Amino acid sequence: MQKIFDFLTELSHNNNREWFNAHKEQYVACHEWFVEWNAQLLEKLAVMDPALAHLTPKDCIWRIYRDVRFSKDKRPYKEWFGTFPAIGGKKGLYAGYYVHIQPNNCLFAGGMWCPPSNLVKKIRQDIYENYDEVEEIFAEPHFKQYFSDFDYDYALKKVPIGFDKDFIHADWLRLKTFTISHHLSNKEVLADSFTDLILDIIQASKPMIDFLNYSLEEVNKTEITL
Repeated sequence: MQKIFDFLTELSHNNNREWFNAHKEQYVACHEWFVEWNAQLLEKLAVMDPALAHLTPKDCIWRIYRDVRFSKDKRPYKEWFGTFPAIGGKKGLYAGYYVHIQPNNCLFAGGMWCPPSNLVKKIRQDIYENYDEVEEIFAEPHFKQYFSDFDYDYALKKVPIGFDKDFIHADWLRLKTFTISHHLSNKEVLADSFTDLILDIIQASKPMIDFLNYSLEEVNKTEITL
């Protein structure tokens, strides 16, 4: 992982095609290492969550090239490596486990970021009707070791119409994206025990991912059969 850190640090100061092309071999070596690390992670993850046994690293890893066509930020390359093991991979419509590698900004995030409106509505309804299950997940000691609450990026200012604004967990209903996250230090990511740490965090987060996917599966199956 140190080679990836070194490459990404240099890239962050030289995010242009000329520099990247001159260091293409360095990138390829880092990418190959990350693919192999993902393969090892997926092999162990499949034992923990058999629903992910079909995944390959290609299903989960994002390309380094940015789509700048409609962006004011014209930097051509992502300054991070990321992987998202989930049912259907990174392009699927299910919650999963995201690992973000970026010097001084590494993190693990579980859940689903900005799902379509029909999925948001279903998750909110399930939280509203089964909030006690979510409370139990948040109360689990293993879960609390890494997480304390949902992430509130992009949350609505008010409880959406159709729900009780005085609901005991009204903040959960304001969510538009359903994720939990845990920041990782450079030291943790560079340690030999990093894979074991990620697997432990995944194990802690799994009850929440399962809860979200129960909601998502109902909608996704309905969409497929229509």
